[in-house]
Amino acid sequence: MEASRVGPLRGAETHTRSVLKAISWRTLGTLDTFAISWFMTGKVVIAGSIAGLEVITKVAWYYLHERVWAATSWGRR
Repeated sequence: MEASRVGPLRGAETHTRSVLKAISWRTLGTLDTFAISWFMTGKVVIAGSIAGLEVITKVAWYYLHERVWAATSWGRR
């Protein structure tokens, strides 16, 4: 069974693909946030706390951002 697609747009990404893209992108972003936080604070625990909270909020925002753009026809051929 194929995952549902966004609205009537043929070829639009599935929800599963958007989620997996969000997770892979956030993994890189979270590693970056962790490294910067560790560099700025010098404390691994604080850096881990910042990165842990950040990964949750950013995955949700990225997913919503992708779904809005997937539903928008502007800029498509």
